[in-house]
Amino acid sequence: MRRYLRKYLPDHETIRNNPWLRPFESSLLHPRLWHLNRHSAAGAVAAGLFCGLIPGPLQMLGAAISAVAFKVNLPLALLVTLYTNPFTIVPLYLLAYQIGRLTIGESNGFLAPPGFDPANFIGWTEGMQQWMLAVAKPLGIGLLLLASGLAVAGYFATRAAWRAWLIAAWRRRKTLRS
Repeated sequence: MRRYLRKYLPDHETIRNNPWLRPFESSLLHPRLWHLNRHSAAGAVAAGLFCGLIPGPLQMLGAAISAVAFKVNLPLALLVTLYTNPFTIVPLYLLAYQIGRLTIGESNGFLAPPGFDPANFIGWTEGMQQWMLAVAKPLGIGLLLLASGLAVAGYFATRAAWRAWLIAAWRRRKTLRS
């Protein structure tokens, strides 16, 4: 697995020679950002899962900053953010909204956005602003809690899977020796 990934990962010279990455050379060339072991993989999965719920195109930037800050595997952290895509983002945000709503004790259920009215566009935009302000607090709290929960679960699941793989590899080697 590691040999397969090394074929596609950039080497130090590629980063050093890239004019866009040259200002970040001292940070991006840290060996722990490119080394794949159970500690860096688990941390990268946690960073990727947490940053995957950041809205818009900032997910990978957040994962990269987290990977550099916590010195975990950078490519894996970027890859894990892809669990959010056009098919999964809406259900995840609805789940986050429900988590936030339950956390702060709102019992009024899902607040539907106002219907689009082209005849009263200004009234519709005012209604949308009020709706966005109403859902902002439960959604924000829910996103933070969901991202934290996913990160913790991903961290421990990665550690457990890596350990299970190691134990299986040890047993295979032991069987081959005997």
